[in-house]
Amino acid sequence: MTKLLKACKNCSLITEEDVCQLCGNQTSKEWQGYVIIIDHTRSEIAKRMGINVNGKFALKVR
Repeated sequence: MTKLLKACKNCSLITEEDVCQLCGNQTSKEWQGYVIIIDHTRSEIAKRMGINVNGKFALKVR
């Protein structure tokens, strides 16, 4: 059985939970694309997306 991944509507963190572990906001099943941030301190993409932790993040969340 596959896991149902959801993305936070606020910070875009991808998780299986209904509430984001990072910021505590609601998650959504409707999201597209993702990026994995390994080193947020050196990542230009993380800076542009406003991400300041490592993890898996959705590119677009509805």
